[in-house]
Amino acid sequence: MNILLVYPATPPTFWSFTHVLPFISKKAAFPPLGLLTVAAMLPNDWNLQLIDLNVMALSDAHIDWADYVMVSGMIVHADSARNIIQQAAARSKPVIAGGPLFITGHERFPEVHHFVLAEAEEIMAEFVADMNIGALKRYYRSSRRPDLTHSPIPRWDLIHPKDYATMSVQFSRGCPFNCDFCDIIVMNGRVPRVKTSEQMIAELESLAASGWKGPVFFVDDNFIGNKAKVKVFLRELIAKQRSAHLRFRFLTQASLNIVDDLELMDLMVEAGFKSLFIGIESPSEDSLVECAKAQNTKRDLVSAVRIIHNKGMEVMGGFIVGFDSDKPSIFERQLQFIQEAGVVTAMVGLLTALPETRLFARLKAEGRILSHSTGNNLDAILNFVPRLDRKMLIDGYRELVRQLYTPRAYYRRIISFLKEYHPAGPSARLCRSDVKAFLRSLWVMGVARKGRREYWKFVLRSFVFHRQAFVEAMRLAITGFHFRRIAGLI
Repeated sequence: MNILLVYPATPPTFWSFTHVLPFISKKAAFPPLGLLTVAAMLPNDWNLQLIDLNVMALSDAHIDWADYVMVSGMIVHADSARNIIQQAAARSKPVIAGGPLFITGHERFPEVHHFVLAEAEEIMAEFVADMNIGALKRYYRSSRRPDLTHSPIPRWDLIHPKDYATMSVQFSRGCPFNCDFCDIIVMNGRVPRVKTSEQMIAELESLAASGWKGPVFFVDDNFIGNKAKVKVFLRELIAKQRSAHLRFRFLTQASLNIVDDLELMDLMVEAGFKSLFIGIESPSEDSLVECAKAQNTKRDLVSAVRIIHNKGMEVMGGFIVGFDSDKPSIFERQLQFIQEAGVVTAMVGLLTALPETRLFARLKAEGRILSHSTGNNLDAILNFVPRLDRKMLIDGYRELVRQLYTPRAYYRRIISFLKEYHPAGPSARLCRSDVKAFLRSLWVMGVARKGRREYWKFVLRSFVFHRQAFVEAMRLAITGFHFRRIAGLI
């Protein structure tokens, strides 16, 4: 059996880091972890090829070779996925589609022959048996959540890791919270399921064996969803690090209630975690209550961010404007909060109603849904009727993003972060790509582009006053170039 696995092209978005990749000579930000994991579940005697369109083009020859074409992706990949499906159809090849894009939006792809609308571990045995006899069903569903202790090590051999800026792994699925705009709990549930510590360490060892030395992203919906289990894993990882070469720079996603557990933060820092993406959403208590973001309410959000920075981890924040409770002052409040807290990497998006979420159901019942979500937080497209004036909301949002990523505001935010940041834990390797990126930034940001005066002031101040975090400062400065491009400032 010849199986072609295809991952769609990611458009320029906040997290695509499209405009950073040339600095570090990489082709894509992250590998297609879902497809690599699915590939590891297929029979060993099947022939597999994986084409990541962010790395290489899909040719007719690739499709002609295959018996089946498997496509996965997220909502933001809809256009590219549709092109892949059409290319396969033109060569009369059956398509199997799965992943977040199709789990909540498969009805938008009537031309697809077969859908996997569940986590692959749960349906794989039936799925492979049907493929072997040529009797695939149109839909594969399951109401059960799989035990992740049976999830295999991803097939790293199907990609060239050096094409990517960051490698990805997964320890858990699911999130215990119930934010009404989030589709994670729709797909993965509210009871976090975890891999064993031995299993997770084996995955990291397999990455190290492949020659990978760069950063590693734990893609978990909420890494700290099961605090007891994650502490066990972190202690065993730390013990392993003392005798093995697993000194990776880790980043992940977590909820803000991490600040209530100092032991957990200490363990994460000691293990090598340097950055956390946290959904802060809004400085407005009313808006947090509206969207059921209970873990963020009744606390000083600026102080919470600074606690994490003091521990030695950077907070990358997610923010939303467009809640029914938002007032016209929300744009200025968001700007002030982000600057004061020193959230350097601040992803601000317009509220969007994702399929099958509680928010979508409420707005649909109120007759306020207008269209599907594009999955791109920065496209300034509202797919529902807001309470605030529509034009004011979109214009205010665009101006907020523009102000956040002007060189002056962005560099000031890094300095605010550095004042609170106390690097701790194992030192991450200074890669050759880091040095190349810094040298290229001297020309691109220090000579060739607007904002060069602010850049040189920032470099000098960082070197003089924050030398212990100078490498981190330069990484953030280079990442800011991407955000300026995305914000339309360059």
